[in-house]
Amino acid sequence: MRAERDILIRFPFGRAKRALGSAILLFAALAPVARADYAVLQSGQRLHITGYESLGETVRLTMQGGTLEIPADSLLRIDPEDTFPAVKAKLLDVPFANFIAASAQSHGIPAELLASVIAVESNFNPNAVSLKSARGLMQLMPKTAARFGVTNMFDPRQNIDAGTRYLKELLLRYNGDLATTLAAYNAGPDRIGQFRTLPPYRETRDYVRRVTDKFKKDFKSSDQILVLQ
Repeated sequence: MRAERDILIRFPFGRAKRALGSAILLFAALAPVARADYAVLQSGQRLHITGYESLGETVRLTMQGGTLEIPADSLLRIDPEDTFPAVKAKLLDVPFANFIAASAQSHGIPAELLASVIAVESNFNPNAVSLKSARGLMQLMPKTAARFGVTNMFDPRQNIDAGTRYLKELLLRYNGDLATTLAAYNAGPDRIGQFRTLPPYRETRDYVRRVTDKFKKDFKSSDQILVLQ
């Protein structure tokens, strides 16, 4: 079993945080207090939990390292430890939805976030090439693509999978801070280290705004999204 920790993607925008509902929902008919091993969501994601408690319209999930309180209306089932029946992920109404869903489920990243990044990076054009030589749907740089074993950057499946892995790597590195993660995806981690905050580049700040706006508006995502191990 992998030792990678679960994290929360956090939006640093105060106004938006108050206006948003949660994108991770659990089924309402939970017992008041119970022991469980994995909460399986309709999206296909699995939450490793040690317990849960119904609080009316919300459910408090207990996990190693803390708790997470979320609305209570879309749990698929509770599975015992080491029992992992296949779950068919819900496809988004976007191009390459099957590849996005597969990578999202495999690497524990919300499919809606991947779709938002792809929309801003390439507008779903698998043959896109930037002036800086970033290529494909998620605009991978050649060095990044090579690091993740990509043999054809214009292949949608390979491009999305490598981009997802890189995005998750950055989310873990920046403790779930979405703005910092997206800034690093756009300008590179070295720039984050250099400025110790979002780089003062108009392009990067505009990129962060466009992706987060799409993520929140188009997919009604919340201020906290769990990224699974």
